[in-house]
Amino acid sequence: MRLSRYFLPTLKETPAEAEIVSHRLMLRAGMIRQGAAGIYSWLPLGYAVLQNIEQIVREEQDRAGANELLMPTIQSSELWRQSGRYEDYGKEMLRIKDRHGREMLYGPTNEELITEIFRAGAKSYRDVPSMLYHIQWKFRDEVRPRFGVMRGREFLMKDAYSFDLDQESAHRAYRKQFVTYLRTFARMGLKAVPMEAETGPIGGNLSHEFVILADTGETEIFTHKDLLDYDVLGQNIDLDDDDQIKPIVDYWTTQYARTDDMHDQAEFERQVPEDKRVQRRGIEVGHIFYFGTKYSEPLEANVSTKDGQSVPVHMGSYGVGVSRLVGGLIEAFHDDAGIVWPESVAPFKVGLINLRANDESCRTACDELHAKLEQAGITVLYDDTDESPGAKFAQMDLIGLPWQLIVGPKGLKAGTVELKHRASGERHELSPDAALQKLAG
Repeated sequence: MRLSRYFLPTLKETPAEAEIVSHRLMLRAGMIRQGAAGIYSWLPLGYAVLQNIEQIVREEQDRAGANELLMPTIQSSELWRQSGRYEDYGKEMLRIKDRHGREMLYGPTNEELITEIFRAGAKSYRDVPSMLYHIQWKFRDEVRPRFGVMRGREFLMKDAYSFDLDQESAHRAYRKQFVTYLRTFARMGLKAVPMEAETGPIGGNLSHEFVILADTGETEIFTHKDLLDYDVLGQNIDLDDDDQIKPIVDYWTTQYARTDDMHDQAEFERQVPEDKRVQRRGIEVGHIFYFGTKYSEPLEANVSTKDGQSVPVHMGSYGVGVSRLVGGLIEAFHDDAGIVWPESVAPFKVGLINLRANDESCRTACDELHAKLEQAGITVLYDDTDESPGAKFAQMDLIGLPWQLIVGPKGLKAGTVELKHRASGERHELSPDAALQKLAG
């Protein structure tokens, strides 16, 4: 993609309304624009990151055997009245009426609707276990939306729901999602620690929130150092084998890992050796729940057992804040110059910089490199503008692409281009072919 054809409205100055790093950098890097309080348009650069995060989440849910569907953003109030949550949910729920006076709502979550979908389509023990998920926009009318996409009113969420015959099999589904979440965040380069959590308005008695480490996070966490060194991606885990999964979940859940609202200093000191105690800041990006028959009983989502009894299914729900993760990643990966994207979520892998756009040799070399990168399937943003080299470098550092491929007349005369790694700052003088080979590696 040529920068001259790409909509990238970057800002030199930091907007006054931006209170935290991710909000400042998302506005400055031309990723989002506010439409109303807590509601944002996702511009091309931000939307590309959002899609990459969404794809990782989707791949890991599919790997866990969940089926994707898509539910509407607007729901009827009837199911919520049946579950007893319509009045209880509070002012965060946006309640509306259609032209016929029917009470509707902009869904803050989907437990009721997915239960109704399952109830209509499943009748016997043969229809469980089942796991369904979607990635959809939600709305919660925060009393004070702030911090950009970190606490907005409209947000993109992945929510999955499991349906099982009994508590034992429901706990197996919970463990499967537990490990899936560890894998999901690790693939984004994040250290995510599951913390025992309150269930809140979702309900139930078993819940973990997944908190990523970020010095600017709003949550204080207390945990064991060994959890931060755990490599879930280095293991060949069969998610359908509970004998493999259960020891992993047991390991995590028996270590001390709590947020400040559930922290007990005396217990922390008793359970964790002094040299292993970690006290850091973090950001919640995911939450999983087992809530048994809380929704299936009032909504009559029953299946018949082998002996002909009709029993309510046991359920769990599993949420990932997809849009919130964009802000969370920036909070975890940035420096004084701007964003530093991990390759797995970066909007482009390479920023190709032509230092002298009016120089024919530079233009020819860059055009050829641009074509070869795209042919190799490497995403590239080609700065073919006539801005000054300083402005080009500053913009590329700001938007945080993992690699910068820099082409100038002096280097071309020597038969080289410069390859800069954004995260480490390392620079290499290479032939164009060698640079391409390294980027393709």
